[in-house]
Amino acid sequence: MAGIRRKARTIALQTLFEVNSVAHDAEKTLERLVNETSLPEEGALFARELVSGVLTNKERIDNMIQNCAPAWPVAQLTAIDRNILRIAIFEILLDNKVPIKVAINEAVDLAKTFGSENSSKFVNGVLGTISTQVSKERG
Repeated sequence: MAGIRRKARTIALQTLFEVNSVAHDAEKTLERLVNETSLPEEGALFARELVSGVLTNKERIDNMIQNCAPAWPVAQLTAIDRNILRIAIFEILLDNKVPIKVAINEAVDLAKTFGSENSSKFVNGVLGTISTQVSKERG
């Protein structure tokens, strides 16, 4: 299950990256990537949930990124870092189906795989700030 969810997060990231970079249709892009990778149905459902959740809540999520990383305007972040953060923040704040630490670890792993040399540190820092805020709010 964990491997399927990790693969689904990767496909969600690839979908959001493509949508963000060349404005392709999210549903068509996601379906193509799911078919290319032979992702099992439960993984495909999870990837759809992530993509849909991020796109539906993008403004709210981007505001959270901006509040936690004010020195880095969201539009100036690399598309990979921005979309990794969007997926993780969706999972942490809106989806609440995985522990915060799992969402952060998965995001850091995606950043190590797809991001630049400093991506994992940046992603971890932003999500650490969000985690602290969430812990205070949930008391």
